Amino acid sequence: MRNKLARFAENARRRNVVEPGKPIFSEIKGKWHEFFNNSNPIVLELGCGHGEYTVGLASLFADQNFVGVDVKGARIWKGSREAEELNLANVAFLRIRMLDLEERFTENEASSIWITFPDPRPKEKDEKRRLTSPRFMDMYRHLLRPNSCLHLKTDNLELYQYTLETLQQREDIHSLKYTDDLYQSKLYEKPQQIVTTYEKKFASRGVPIKYLRFQFN
Repeated sequence: MRNKLARFAENARRRNVVEPGKPIFSEIKGKWHEFFNNSNPIVLELGCGHGEYTVGLASLFADQNFVGVDVKGARIWKGSREAEELNLANVAFLRIRMLDLEERFTENEASSIWITFPDPRPKEKDEKRRLTSPRFMDMYRHLLRPNSCLHLKTDNLELYQYTLETLQQREDIHSLKYTDDLYQSKLYEKPQQIVTTYEKKFASRGVPIKYLRFQFN
């Protein structure tokens, strides 16, 4: 508990953490370009955990801004610290529930979304909580610029198949590409090659990594 409280205190001091209790938290909606002090595209990683993918993407693409979103402050503490150590000015972390995204971003404010190894929520009663369920997809469509990309990377076959079925029922997407074995696919490019601790664990067990991406009309 003491260690967690110390991390919360560090988050409160860090500029790259936007969370309840800070004045910026209630003012950030529609002002992310002002926060980063540039007009570069804004990319979201949802359920970012320790921020490994957010930091990895920011290291690859200095001409884009990256916001890792997670509800757990003790998790984003690690990513925010690493971003500071690497002097990455194009990284921020936002501590909110995923359902509250539209309270912190305006329509068309994001240029891309990554969902990396989310909780698959396997129980049928938890379908609405899956980050690729229809209600979340409708939210992403509102936040993303037209023809922007949404990426999903997961080890979970059931979530991957559920997401494909969900997308095939929509009439507002295009350019859907997918693979149930990313490492053997032509889709395995530099951004997809960022490997988190979680991914290493499942890959080492021989579990194929699934990946898909698409664009909203």
